[in-house]
Amino acid sequence: MSESSDLDRLSGVFSQKKKAKIGTGATARRTEVVFYYAVEERENGVMQVQALTPGDVPYGPISEITREELLANYLPEPQKTLTRARAAMSPQDMDIQKAVARGDKFRKRGENFTAEYEYNKALAMDERNVRANFGIGLCYISRGEGEKAKEVFERVVKIDAVFEDEHKHLFNEFGISLRKSGMHAEAMEYYRRALDLSSEDENLHYNMARAAYDNKDIGLSLVYLKSCLALNPTHEQATKFVEFLRHKNVAGI
Repeated sequence: MSESSDLDRLSGVFSQKKKAKIGTGATARRTEVVFYYAVEERENGVMQVQALTPGDVPYGPISEITREELLANYLPEPQKTLTRARAAMSPQDMDIQKAVARGDKFRKRGENFTAEYEYNKALAMDERNVRANFGIGLCYISRGEGEKAKEVFERVVKIDAVFEDEHKHLFNEFGISLRKSGMHAEAMEYYRRALDLSSEDENLHYNMARAAYDNKDIGLSLVYLKSCLALNPTHEQATKFVEFLRHKNVAGI
């Protein structure tokens, strides 16, 4: 893609409609929700897209898409500006966000040592930054550095904001990584902590069932499988897991 001049570059707030699940169990329903994003076009023509909170403050990872993808999938919102969003962030907040964004970029490339350096820069300014903690924890897990990963885990489970919806993607990735790396006890404690804050989330019950099974606690796994299906009888993964256990002749199915 050719480079864009300053006058031609797109910048501002864009929106996108997505399907979202409201409620749980029998009262659950799907509806359309409008999400807003800060968009800025870089010199190379790449569009940087970042979600906005209800208060118009940018948060979460910065994704990169083409101008064509932006215009095809997002709508401009000229009545909304980024003035308030940018003013709401202090210079240090901006530095933290930039360091985390660089860490995310390097981690996705598999450059874990460089990513760790960037996450540590962010944590030096805010040791409770959720994305930086998740990011550095994922770096340690991917490198098999169990002791360092445990230190991050112990810090993460004490931060309530970790389990908020805006961090859902990294929350899930971290939990799965804990389980797959053999940190079964940590994975169970992680999901137990999440359930304390969100007991009606059927996916958390399913994830706990998987973690308990990997920890060879079949009885506990069944308890959480049943509670998952009680919340959502059509949960596809839980249903398949039950069938898997039935074929293994596990008692209690």
